[in-house]
Amino acid sequence: QNMVMSFRVSDLQMLLGFVGRSKSGLKHELVTRALQLVQFDCSPEVFKKIKELYETRYAKKSSEAAQPQPQQHRSPEALSIHSAYERGSSVARTSLSTPNIDYPALYGKYLNGLGRLPPKVVKPEVRLVKLPFYTTLDELLKPTELVPQNNEKLQESPCIFALTPRQVELIRNSRELQPGVKSVQVVLRICYTDTSAPQEDQYPPNIAVKVNHSYCSVPGYYPSNKPGVEPKRPCRPINLTHLMYLSAATNRITVTWGNYGKSYSVGLYLVRQMTSAELLQRLKTIGIKHPELCKALVKEKLRLDPDSEIATTGVRVSLICPLVKMRLSVPCRAETCAHLQCFDAVFYLQMNEKKPTWMCPVCDKPAPYDQLIIDGLLSKILTECEDADEIEYLVDGSWCPIRAEKERSCSPQCPILVLGSSDVNGLLPTPNGNGENGKATADVVDLTLDSSSSEEEEEEDEEEDDDDDGPQPKRRCSYEKGLVSAC
Repeated sequence: QNMVMSFRVSDLQMLLGFVGRSKSGLKHELVTRALQLVQFDCSPEVFKKIKELYETRYAKKSSEAAQPQPQQHRSPEALSIHSAYERGSSVARTSLSTPNIDYPALYGKYLNGLGRLPPKVVKPEVRLVKLPFYTTLDELLKPTELVPQNNEKLQESPCIFALTPRQVELIRNSRELQPGVKSVQVVLRICYTDTSAPQEDQYPPNIAVKVNHSYCSVPGYYPSNKPGVEPKRPCRPINLTHLMYLSAATNRITVTWGNYGKSYSVGLYLVRQMTSAELLQRLKTIGIKHPELCKALVKEKLRLDPDSEIATTGVRVSLICPLVKMRLSVPCRAETCAHLQCFDAVFYLQMNEKKPTWMCPVCDKPAPYDQLIIDGLLSKILTECEDADEIEYLVDGSWCPIRAEKERSCSPQCPILVLGSSDVNGLLPTPNGNGENGKATADVVDLTLDSSSSEEEEEEDEEEDDDDDGPQPKRRCSYEKGLVSAC
């Protein structure tokens, strides 16, 4: 490794060409390929070639050292150190370090001897959004732009890399999510080349991914039921694990893509795929909001607004999940949501596991996993209120159940509407009259009476019916106009 690290670009290209590897790219890319070659595929012939290049290089260096050099001429060692520093210590970024070389110290001495170099310009890198169902263990290849090699519409971009023994062990010892699918995976992610913000996964047109000698399946399109709307492809990480060599051998990945103007970047990651049950357990561990904090939020939302003419005295919250129309088991909502209504975390996570959208089913706004909270107050209410499907929060933070309409129709506070013409005794009670036991009776409204004029309502009809000897009920309305409410 020390020999390879001291090579120039021409030496690295000769070594990689000797074993049939790609010779294109920057120096740190060539160094990475050469070090992977030494680590995994170093045969006696390769070692002999490395030794030959090393001896040839230093033979030239010793002959050049006999000639006087200008004071400002940089030695090959200084150039190598400067190159490593300018690339931001690319050797360290590839997780392949060389012992016995202190680059910062050597570079500091180099600066002291030859003066200060211009400041390094750091370009922003492409970042991908974090995916709740994938925990990143290692970054195998940072997002790298797919660069077209010609003017053809269909382009191919190869990538060669090898797994370390530790990474292979993680994959082999991981559990199976389903037959043939390990929880620890090597995944390929593709996005737009945009450094302004973390990017979501986005496939280029005509995408195809080949791993070693086999093509990998890419998610198909969702059919669209709306006329004129094109089908959408779910852009997810592509699992390459089942087609890779889980050994010291190098793996070759070729991405075929359509070059139609937009720029894309690809990255490789070692991840652990999570299930909805695992995310639910994590949410229950770290995402529960204390009932007192939820109560304070309720009081804040119901607090009287000085600029409002109408005071809010309460707000209703359903105990039925809007997703599946079943009673809530784990009431959940996003902290960014303005409503108190919750949805069930179990079904929400299961739906996003199959088709990730992370949109709140109540307000249709983004509700990402890291913004979800479990409402501790509503969880407590669900255990205490088992006979109601709806509650009402009051201004002081308390709550009361709202019973079903059938139960509330029998409440004595509601006026009773009688659709007949008389009661059992043939008499209608007066509006404020008392019953036989001296108790106040409910207001009775006879909807069969004619109330076309107030003069007729005040007249008393003393006529008797020919077939009935008893007195007829007086025709009078037992309510004031506009004050009757119907349940």
